[in-house]
Amino acid sequence: MKRCAKSMLQNKEHWNTIILDGTIPDKDIKMMIAESYDLISDSPTKRIYEAVKSIPKGCVATYADVAEAAGDRKMARAVGNALHKNPDPDTIPCHRVVNAKGELAGEYVFGGAWKQGQRLEEEGVEVKDGRVDLKRFGWQQVKKQKAL
Repeated sequence: MKRCAKSMLQNKEHWNTIILDGTIPDKDIKMMIAESYDLISDSPTKRIYEAVKSIPKGCVATYADVAEAAGDRKMARAVGNALHKNPDPDTIPCHRVVNAKGELAGEYVFGGAWKQGQRLEEEGVEVKDGRVDLKRFGWQQVKKQKAL
């Protein structure tokens, strides 16, 4: 039995038809769909996740830093919302995001503030009293120091 699924996207250049007759492995179909979606989609959430992925191990960034890297420093609240819904914490290291004072997220979605602190310490970030020294471990500070 042949089934046909059409993906009608806003940009007609990227319309595609996939025949689901069993000849293409599911993993390849999923990859094609993901690649097609990536071609035409741009959302604040996607930009936020990409910005968070660029925070190196051993560093932290503030919500505002991530928002700025994602294209709009004013969307710091959106960063918090996106990270709370992080679909892939192994790839999108949301534990590296802290508030403007360097404080850990009290409601860290993947196990509480203690878990966020534990993950940061495993990466070499010193956490004291639920806070990280942004001058020492802040992503923007580290970038500036490397530029000098």
